[in-house]
Amino acid sequence: MLTGRITDIVQKMPKVDLHLHLDGCVKPDTIMILAEEQGISLPVTDKEQLLPYLQVAENCSSLTQYLSKFDFTVPFLQTAEALQRVAYEAVEQSAGHYCKYIEVRFAPQLHRDKGLSVDEAIFWVIEGLKQGERRFGVKVRVIAICMRNHSAQANREVIEAAANYMGKGLVAVDLAGDEASYPAANFRDTFALARKLGIPITIHAGEAAGPANIYEAITHLGAVRIGHGVRVQENPAIMEIIKERRIPLEMCPVSNIQTKAVTDWDMYPIKHYFDQGLILTINTDNPTVSGTNITEEYKIITEKFGFTVPDLVTLVMNGVDASFLEANEKQSLKLEFEQLIGEL
Repeated sequence: MLTGRITDIVQKMPKVDLHLHLDGCVKPDTIMILAEEQGISLPVTDKEQLLPYLQVAENCSSLTQYLSKFDFTVPFLQTAEALQRVAYEAVEQSAGHYCKYIEVRFAPQLHRDKGLSVDEAIFWVIEGLKQGERRFGVKVRVIAICMRNHSAQANREVIEAAANYMGKGLVAVDLAGDEASYPAANFRDTFALARKLGIPITIHAGEAAGPANIYEAITHLGAVRIGHGVRVQENPAIMEIIKERRIPLEMCPVSNIQTKAVTDWDMYPIKHYFDQGLILTINTDNPTVSGTNITEEYKIITEKFGFTVPDLVTLVMNGVDASFLEANEKQSLKLEFEQLIGEL
């Protein structure tokens, strides 16, 4: 059990969330409103009944089962207004937990069913995030996702659209989806284009498949960060490469247990990785799907693994250092965090 002082620090310390999926943080209330606006019938009539359609159950058994929740949400996010709204609300939710910087990722090609282009989807998400940035004082950037189950041409379109928004709110590209069925090696050409266009890369790897995908991501796809990376311990040589190259891992504790990246908290390697000197960041992944928030993530790792206040500060500052911000913006954010932490 955490002491009152530790709980207060965890609550009020400034935070960063580098691994936050837009379609994984849509509020039940918002789905109700969007359904009414768009004339889509819902299977239930109130938000409490709606929650099981959006959030995984305690007995979630795999990443595939976890990802199935997005099939319900994405159809509501096919208009400029809907994307703008949920992007704004993502910032609002993060601000409520003292997040000062977030990187919101989404797959623009999943939002074209009602005529939006990939380019337009990115534009409207950035618009919503900018509105949230102005309203809540949270610095926000976008990461565009390529999907593992999409064609090379579809993913190429995402990379090309992302290039148009570099310096205009977008900071990186990513690869997500069913890792076990679509290994990272299949996407070398896609991310060669990203590198050619000067777009930084983070890759989901070592979540539903082994460390070979992590190695592939950093050596052939050009990843400078790894999404999750939970299973890197299965190969000590690859773990050493991650450590030597100081590749940050975007760890999402609650989600990692739910997707069975590891079977239970006793097996979760976060403290081992931290003690070994890996660069770790703490993130939410999908607040609605996982029933979590960034404060809860920090509370859980503090309770279960005995992270101290200095450890938590290290994890928070790792998030600042690992961000895809420009060097001058990163330095300003670092100074702001140091001041805020000093005032706790």
